[in-house]
Amino acid sequence: EVQLQASGGGLVQAGGSLRLSCVASGRHPDNYNMGWFRQAPGQEREGVGCITGSGGSVHYLDSVKGRFTIASDHDKNSWFLQMNSLEPEDTALYYCALDFPCSDNIGRIYAAAYWGQGTQVTVSS
Repeated sequence: EVQLQASGGGLVQAGGSLRLSCVASGRHPDNYNMGWFRQAPGQEREGVGCITGSGGSVHYLDSVKGRFTIASDHDKNSWFLQMNSLEPEDTALYYCALDFPCSDNIGRIYAAAYWGQGTQVTVSS
């Protein structure tokens, strides 16, 4: 069974940076897409960024383009979300996810086969 463990959240001032990490345990095909979602209080969960299993394509939610970068490390069965220039609007519970459609429509993707437990990101103004 595949399990995901997310880490790296925290409290940061606006303009600061955080790096989220996700490690997958258990076997899964290398072509599974990987990514990050977030859910703010009272809002729906939304896709933030994703990377295809091949590592050939990355896609981001429009509001984070230019600020967030996603990368993967297949050898370590892990992927990361580097978040720079954080804004209070980025405050949310962030979830890593595995096996879902990865495209420019990432902001409209709501389901994935596997989810991490969530890590809180809080950005103060």
